[in-house]
Amino acid sequence: MGRRRKAREETLRILFRLEFENKQIEKTLNQYWESKKTTEEIKEYSTWLVNGIISDQEKIDNIIQQVSEHWRISRMAIVDRNILRMAVFELLYEKNIAPAIIINEAIEIAKKYSGDEAATFVNGILDAIRKNLKDIKKSLKDKEHA
Repeated sequence: MGRRRKAREETLRILFRLEFENKQIEKTLNQYWESKKTTEEIKEYSTWLVNGIISDQEKIDNIIQQVSEHWRISRMAIVDRNILRMAVFELLYEKNIAPAIIINEAIEIAKKYSGDEAATFVNGILDAIRKNLKDIKKSLKDKEHA
């Protein structure tokens, strides 16, 4: 398993915990990493993902909600919505990985942790976001400068 995949899977586990721990990010991260033996690179990438997703969660959730026609984000399975959040964050901010790779990674993680139906769901949402990614990024920049 690649380092980025491992970091994404660790991120998913941390985000899952945060769903139940009232967003005590620093405490959760410290406790989580104390119990894990991993490389510094995996820890750094995962921590970057977690902090970015939490700080931009409202923005990320709005993007997901715009393309998920019949699903409110609060009604999505916890694992699925956190996989989507992770992928959307990477689509917005990861400059060194192609969108197709980010989406493929999300699909593979969904298969592993949630099943084939979830993978199809994740693929559909992320593909719709990818098709509008330039417009989404432009809209976000415009809002930041307004």
